Amino acid sequence: MKARPKILLVEDDRQIVTALTRVLSDEGYDVTHAQDGTKGLSLATAEPCDLVITDFKLPGVTGMELVQNLHDARPRLPVILMTAHGTTDTAIEATKLGAYDYLLKPFEMPDLLALVEKAVTHNRVMLEPIDISEVSPGHSAIVGKSRAMQEIYKEIGRVAGKPTTVLIRGETGTGKELVARAIYQHSDRANKPFITVNCAAIPETLLESELFGHEKGAFTGADIRRIGRFEQAHQGTIFLDEIGDMSMNTQAKLLRVLQEKSIQRVGGREVIPTDVRVITATHRDLDRAISAKEFREDLYYRLNVVAINIPPLRQRSDDIPDLARYFLMRYAIEFNLEIPAIHPDAIQFLTEQMWPGNVRELENAIRKALALARGYGIGLEEVRQAVNLSRKPAEDASALSGFIAELITAASRGEIRNAHAAVIEEAERELFSQAIMLAQGNQAKAARWLGVSRATMREKLIQFEAHPSL
Repeated sequence: MKARPKILLVEDDRQIVTALTRVLSDEGYDVTHAQDGTKGLSLATAEPCDLVITDFKLPGVTGMELVQNLHDARPRLPVILMTAHGTTDTAIEATKLGAYDYLLKPFEMPDLLALVEKAVTHNRVMLEPIDISEVSPGHSAIVGKSRAMQEIYKEIGRVAGKPTTVLIRGETGTGKELVARAIYQHSDRANKPFITVNCAAIPETLLESELFGHEKGAFTGADIRRIGRFEQAHQGTIFLDEIGDMSMNTQAKLLRVLQEKSIQRVGGREVIPTDVRVITATHRDLDRAISAKEFREDLYYRLNVVAINIPPLRQRSDDIPDLARYFLMRYAIEFNLEIPAIHPDAIQFLTEQMWPGNVRELENAIRKALALARGYGIGLEEVRQAVNLSRKPAEDASALSGFIAELITAASRGEIRNAHAAVIEEAERELFSQAIMLAQGNQAKAARWLGVSRATMREKLIQFEAHPSL
């Protein structure tokens, strides 16, 4: 199992400390407490942690000083500042100095937990090494020895140390973010922030504010000033995923940022210098988008100084056995299971698939096969079933209907007495197995995602033997 993320809580109010420690511990975090800023600074610089949550008003070193000192000492460590409404402007200044984000008191616990999960994930993304070629089960890795992947490794090595923009092209699920992180980790900005923005996941009305920030009153709902991702990435690297989904209006503003190396917050007049390396990625054919007047040609040339084209998995099927064994090893270790053997017939079946979802689909299939095998060896049947379950309806519309047809046919022959119950049981098995795996064994988190009680969660996990370590 992965180690519990470590959070340092710097707060002098005992009631708040007790409440936050209980909630965060229930969510699977290991919480350490410091009652003043001086002690907090000492602990944060002496002991490794994934996140610091600090109050603004503290005895000794203030929250502002703590943010500034920690940013100087550990610039990649996220710090969340808790502050009252009256100190909002100061909290914003702290964000400019390096704080990851801030929460206004009083706040709701779900808001805190969402921000904590986002910050911890962000920290792990920056710090987790990206192994290239050599596979280590504890790390994310770009796996493959094929000729196509050897060329990718060479490109990463050539471009990492140069200050140029990089455009990573490839189908969805090919590993574009892993390549971006590898470039960042091998660059001279590796000790500075790495900020990821998925342009397709943020509504167009909010994307400009997300990237460049906004001033108070800039638009409806802009109750406070917000620091954008470019400011947070100052002296570091920003990775703009799915850049092809960005609107023409936001493209124009991004082009200006690249040309002038400065930003203006939405609704603001202040020109803010930025020193940010930009890496972008897209699954779209940008040449076709330019012809269709959906992507700016001048921006394309700015972004496409160096291009890395990642081949789809079907064009490097020689890498599938290594990828399958890597994911099997990684998830078995993560879920505290013995690493099962996988039958050669299962490997052969995997290499013969087209993998429209690429490496991400293969990863999902291996994770499902591990759950279906329940700690035993993985054969052809488990892999075939896992692949069918992993396919999206648009990619394999017959998978669900075929499964149901088999059940009804079996019922018509008298082999199954209750086809309805069988479908419900199979759906629940998949639902609860996937939830506990994605929650990394945290029952409280998985139960919250599914909208069930912890008692129900535990009952179903025992029923389906979905997590042998429970």
